[in-house]
Amino acid sequence: MWLYKEKEISSLEDFGDEVPFGFVYVVTHVPTGKKYIGKKSLFSTQNKKLGKKELAEQPVTRGRKATKKKVTKESDWKTYHGSNEEIIKLIKEDKQSEFKREILHLCYNKKLLTYYETKFQFIYEVLEKPSEYLNSNILGSFFNTDFI
Repeated sequence: MWLYKEKEISSLEDFGDEVPFGFVYVVTHVPTGKKYIGKKSLFSTQNKKLGKKELAEQPVTRGRKATKKKVTKESDWKTYHGSNEEIIKLIKEDKQSEFKREILHLCYNKKLLTYYETKFQFIYEVLEKPSEYLNSNILGSFFNTDFI
């Protein structure tokens, strides 16, 4: 379960009429107090190859026939805790109950999702405070090792 403005979010319907593209979040490991700020998309899109039947059903047109189609499905956001190695290790040890998951900001497109993730990481100085945050880099360009 995620928390957003003191409200529990556990399904897409909990977001209301307009479902966002994704959100920026903070995950806190309660026993240590360490946090991780990241982003999560609510949907994933993949290119799926068309089967023989789908290829045969395509109308005859000029040019090439499509061999793939885009398929969008709901992501694993309900059970997601972050991409940090320490967090993943604890989740594999079945310690999900040790985490508090909060949504900081809802975003309605991919570009703003990346922007707000970066903004919050800089605001909270995640790289400058390694004793408080588990983040090791921002955008793969700025690293906590730069501050040592």
